[in-house]
Amino acid sequence: MGMIFFCSPIVSVFTNIYGCRPVAVVGAAVAFIGLLASSFVRTLGLLYFTYGILFGCGCSFAYQPSLVILGHYFKKRLGLVNGIVTAGSSLFTITLPFLLTALIKSVGLDATFQILCIFVFVLFLAGFTYKPFAPSAKESGEKGKSKFPQANKICNFSIFKNSTYILWAFGIPAALFGYFVPYVHLLKHVKERIGEHVQDETLLLCLGITSGVGRLIFGRIADYIPGAKKVYLQVISFFFIGLMSMMIPLCYSFGGLIVVCLFMGLFDGCFISIMAPIAFELVGAQYVSQAIGFLLGFMSVPMTVGPPIAGILRDHLGNYDLAFYLAGVPPIIGGVVLCFIPWVHGKKKSKQARAVDVETMEKMLEIKSTSMLDSVEKSTKSESVI
Repeated sequence: MGMIFFCSPIVSVFTNIYGCRPVAVVGAAVAFIGLLASSFVRTLGLLYFTYGILFGCGCSFAYQPSLVILGHYFKKRLGLVNGIVTAGSSLFTITLPFLLTALIKSVGLDATFQILCIFVFVLFLAGFTYKPFAPSAKESGEKGKSKFPQANKICNFSIFKNSTYILWAFGIPAALFGYFVPYVHLLKHVKERIGEHVQDETLLLCLGITSGVGRLIFGRIADYIPGAKKVYLQVISFFFIGLMSMMIPLCYSFGGLIVVCLFMGLFDGCFISIMAPIAFELVGAQYVSQAIGFLLGFMSVPMTVGPPIAGILRDHLGNYDLAFYLAGVPPIIGGVVLCFIPWVHGKKKSKQARAVDVETMEKMLEIKSTSMLDSVEKSTKSESVI
């Protein structure tokens, strides 16, 4: 996951140049090659390259265009569509752990990689269906009879002049330092706290089911919330994710952990499903690819750093209690930062509206003065004729 997000800024540049379809198709092809090559690798060093780098980069190039392309087709129901699309990953979150366990036991790891290549090949074919309505930078360059697109079309940093996007790009990564800690360490914590006999797959099942439900529900709700106020949904989701993380050490029964996982999955789905709609609201369709790309790149650092820090705390303290308490703090801090976005965005919109009104008034006065001069000239000419 870290590699997928880390490559996203580069993916956004290629998406701007070549469009969603070529990037998604090539990315899926690279992921297919990386996964297939992993089935023949016998050393850990090579597996880091084939599976970690090659497969990870390929997935990154296939993933981001799937978020950007939706904005080309849907406007009014963008939140619902994102919810439906991202809910597919929850479906695989539910089923893959059981499928992978059965496959590895029956056919081994190498054959499991080869079977998973079938899913990646379907992703490769699906990439050909992407037909963006907005032209890519390369197509725009061809229309302008230029061989290469302009530099500002390839990588436009003007989104960082947008104060609302800067707040969003800072608040989301700040909230994610503890985001992955429960996903990585929860099962081990359960075995240490409750016992080895616990069916820990049930917790992953609860997370996956409610995450899918949350993406559908909150994606639909986002369509009814105007403008940048959609950010408030992410604020609520981060508050609940942080609270649920802090609740994990307080649960001494398996039933309590199930309830925590149900709520955590629900609001995790809320956070994921409305990322693309918020990006469209803050920067517009023209810059949404790079806005999402840079954000995912920023997200890769805290999401990667959080779980190792939690593991270090566990090794020093002998349990995960402090790690889970601390994991709940960054989402709450990030949620507080995001609260300011609708206010800043509204202030910016009102300032732009006032500027437009002033410009319109100046044009009206200019037209009025021009018409008055014309009437004066006409009257002068008529008097001279008399």
